[in-house]
Amino acid sequence: MRRRDRSASYKSYPVGDAPDGDRRRHRRHESLAGVKERRPRQPAGGRRGRRGEKPNANRPDDGTPRPQSERVIVDASNVAHSTEKSSARLANVRLVRDRLTEDGLTPILVADAALRHQIDDADGYEALVKAGEIQQAPAGTDADYFILTFARELNAAVLSNDRFKERIAHFPEVKSRIIRYMIVAGEVVLERRTKRRER
Repeated sequence: MRRRDRSASYKSYPVGDAPDGDRRRHRRHESLAGVKERRPRQPAGGRRGRRGEKPNANRPDDGTPRPQSERVIVDASNVAHSTEKSSARLANVRLVRDRLTEDGLTPILVADAALRHQIDDADGYEALVKAGEIQQAPAGTDADYFILTFARELNAAVLSNDRFKERIAHFPEVKSRIIRYMIVAGEVVLERRTKRRER
């Protein structure tokens, strides 16, 4: 049986003179070619650039180091007593909590059991304890131990002006992650150091 010469079915005609069958074939061929040009093959693995993205990547970078876990253990007793010539103030704790939250961090407030008897706003303090916003150390225990231990287990920073002299030797990895602070006229300023000061 003789093979049909396919090339013979595609004849050249002047514009507008091609038979209907040939015009339909040419239009179909051109439309398929256009689809191929408009739909390039997607690379394997889906969209690019997603795997390397990091949380909080769109937040402005002010150049200050950030704790890896984004959590900060707040020494609530130290913060409450930070205002000079004043009793323990719950407002200080709230200011620090709000400042860390605004910075995109997760504050974990830890207080010793004695703070509930020293704070200026007892009802407000108890409300925060009941809501789980303040974690209170058991009576008769040292809150510093819990603060440093949480920082180690959670790979978190610690916000406090306490030097933790009696315990810091057992938590050397936490020492470089301590954030110092000041509260003046309702404003919180944080100090984050990348290395120890030279003496």
